[in-house]
Amino acid sequence: MAAPHSRALDRNTVLCVSLAARPSDIGTRFHNYLYNRLGLNFVYKAFAPTDIVSAVAGIRGLPIRGAGVSMPYKEAVIDLVDVMEESAAAIESVNTIVNDDGVLHAYNTDYQAVVALLAASRFDRTAPVAVAGSGGMAKAVVAALRATGFTDVTVVARNRVAGAALAARYGYPHAVDAAGLAPATLVNATPIGMVGGPDADALPFDEALVDAATGCLDVVAMPPDTPMVRAMRARGLETIGGDAVIAGQAAAQFALYTGVTPTPEQIREASEYSRAGDATLTG
Repeated sequence: MAAPHSRALDRNTVLCVSLAARPSDIGTRFHNYLYNRLGLNFVYKAFAPTDIVSAVAGIRGLPIRGAGVSMPYKEAVIDLVDVMEESAAAIESVNTIVNDDGVLHAYNTDYQAVVALLAASRFDRTAPVAVAGSGGMAKAVVAALRATGFTDVTVVARNRVAGAALAARYGYPHAVDAAGLAPATLVNATPIGMVGGPDADALPFDEALVDAATGCLDVVAMPPDTPMVRAMRARGLETIGGDAVIAGQAAAQFALYTGVTPTPEQIREASEYSRAGDATLTG
């Protein structure tokens, strides 16, 4: 997928950014592709802030129109914004900041994207589900499972405090590992399987559980075919990959920043372009 013709920047160009410990090219390429495709005078740049308080103050003061927020800042920015919109307040996790004339509004488009994907899936809502993780993305996923009617969900997290708190918030049980569970649907909301990470070739669950499951959702976008996704697709099972999650959440961010909603075809084009080259996901 070739990039559309780029435009010259000028003093009226609107800046949007992302804030992450390990910046990714995925969002940068996705947003800039659509800005150029739709002729919008915007530009998107990724940053790795050393001081998140100063970084958020800079959004307000420059002014920057919007910011994507990734690990480890999804909870850290809560006290730095002015308005927690429903999608962020419901799960106490922020992945998007929108600057409206100096007033910073916080959203969680991860949650919105996962709700849409689960609602369109054929996963059995009454069958057992296991979710690995307890961080910001896990919060979005567990909330989305509850919102879309999944009734039998276990939060599997080694962090006993965070895992138990997340599970209790939605009336689900918590386990420190998946021993004794028999989930039909497996959900990975951790960096396990991410290219370039220490667990790039690992499974988030024991191989026996992956072999017995009937479907999965994996939030890791690079690669979109993680070891767990590959294992299930090889058996012809339904999978939702992180490429779909990140494209959905980025499209929602794009609409918040610009007021323009891209078409499904434009989102597909931007998603393909964003994952070309050497982009790596940070979460």
